[in-house]
Amino acid sequence: MRRNQILAGCLVAALVAGCGPARQGTFNEDVIGGNPDDVAAESTIWDVFGPNTQDQTINVNKYIWGASLDVLSFLPIREIDPFSGVIVTDYGTPPGGGKAYRATVYITDPALDARSLRVALQSRSGPVDAATTRAVEDAILSRARQIRIAADKL
Repeated sequence: MRRNQILAGCLVAALVAGCGPARQGTFNEDVIGGNPDDVAAESTIWDVFGPNTQDQTINVNKYIWGASLDVLSFLPIREIDPFSGVIVTDYGTPPGGGKAYRATVYITDPALDARSLRVALQSRSGPVDAATTRAVEDAILSRARQIRIAADKL
């Protein structure tokens, strides 16, 4: 019984000692070459219980976001992140087309503006010409305007 209490006390002490700040001459400095003082903010296990300080504001235009998913719906989605405005697809063939494409869409601004949208298209043989990319961007922006007009009528 006493041995279990001592063992539990040693375990708690080891866990608490591991939560301390980094010291000079630690693994980070000796092996990697980094300076622990350069770290802006260190996290500990107790940060889990603190308030959520992440900024969860969406800085992308919802109409362009929806239009991008609509126009590129024939492409299978590989990665999607609405908080950073990135849509990455795998290869897919457009309806009535014979060439496979993949796309990366980056929405940079909450404004419904052409400068808010960046599209990169690629075929299996390499990047596509600028006219095709511009046509896809135009289709996305046209669809975004249609969605916005429909939303205003509601």
